[in-house]
Amino acid sequence: MERVRQEFAHFMKVLIIGSGGREHALAWAIAKSSRVSEVVCAPGNGGIAGVARCVPARQSDLDDLLRLVAVERPDLTVVGPEMPLSLGLVDELRRRSLPVFGPTRAAAMLETSKAFAKRFMQRHNVSTAKYAAVASEAEALESLDLFHLPVVIKADGLAAGKGVLICETRQEAEAAISGLFNGNLLGTVEGQVVIEEFLEGEEISFLLLADGKHATPLVPAQDHKRIGEGDTGLNTGGMGVYTTDTMIDEKMQAWLLQHIAQPTIDGMAAEDNPFTGVLYCGLMMTARGPMVLEYNARFGDPETQAILVRLESDLIEGLESCVEGRLSDTEFRWKPGASACVVAASAGYPGSYTAGKKISGLTAAGEVAQVFHAGTTLLDGEYFTSGGRVLGVTAAADSLQNALALAYEGMGRIHFDGMYYRRDIGYRATLPKP
Repeated sequence: MERVRQEFAHFMKVLIIGSGGREHALAWAIAKSSRVSEVVCAPGNGGIAGVARCVPARQSDLDDLLRLVAVERPDLTVVGPEMPLSLGLVDELRRRSLPVFGPTRAAAMLETSKAFAKRFMQRHNVSTAKYAAVASEAEALESLDLFHLPVVIKADGLAAGKGVLICETRQEAEAAISGLFNGNLLGTVEGQVVIEEFLEGEEISFLLLADGKHATPLVPAQDHKRIGEGDTGLNTGGMGVYTTDTMIDEKMQAWLLQHIAQPTIDGMAAEDNPFTGVLYCGLMMTARGPMVLEYNARFGDPETQAILVRLESDLIEGLESCVEGRLSDTEFRWKPGASACVVAASAGYPGSYTAGKKISGLTAAGEVAQVFHAGTTLLDGEYFTSGGRVLGVTAAADSLQNALALAYEGMGRIHFDGMYYRRDIGYRATLPKP
């Protein structure tokens, strides 16, 4: 059977669901595999069209996605964003005995419901911040008395990275609670809100591949979520990220696997919702030890870009090993050193912005860095902006300083009207330790 699988491996067709920088990085890495003959991305973007065949699909329409899979008949479907997971795309493809990488709808609740995730961590003794999950504004205001300021107010459901509010005053917290429950803040009315103690420390994105029983870590990363330099301003989907070999040592990685990652995988299996896919643990390295801020049930964005430029082994082999339940037999090889991804955004992001700006300098930037497209369209051979986060200029090198230098050199060669990017990604990590 193994010989037959290898014999036909070169004819493998992979379908990626999604349209952002994460999906461009996945398509880029998967297309490099000698086992893959074609990559299809739905709906993709202007940059993804350079490494995959892009086909139209509505990511929030389960029937449309199932129609697409039936038409394309891929050997493997890889689900990028959270929305198709929350709709149960993985469940439906598994029901049809079609190979798919990603967690079921129930397993994805680790991301799609903050209240579920907090209760799950409590049940399985996974370290996290003290919290209260509340179902009304009155209950929330009463629970606020149990917390010191500042306090964190979270939307229970999916909010595209914008549902977490750090409130310095009681007035800010009350306004956040009211805005989430009445729908004025995110445009959707929340049925539950989570109030959480504010944690201090270094934030780490700890991503793992999981096959339902086993977990294998990817290189850890640190995201920069705030729009402004010095980590100021509104939260975004991520303005930049870096990875280094020294971010966490082997002893800490082993501790995180033993006390956070594996208990999460074991807990989901014990609750009859085995987790297969990518488990993203957003950690705060506090004085009390590492604590989980949040789970995501898919690859992070822009973490994926910085992580995959360091992957030397075949990504498709890793994804397949998760789907087939043989992750413990799969080896991952990484380039030593560091990587960095700097995001170019449209003026006004994460608020309102204008799309359709012509992008120049991409070829020149590609000479020194890998440019992943997040929000672009390709029209008559020219690229134009189509999203809030537009590009992720990414580089790997022997040191973080060198990786950042390459990424920023690449960014300096790109231009579009209103282009904005942070100039301090990874800066604190390059300073001498006191």
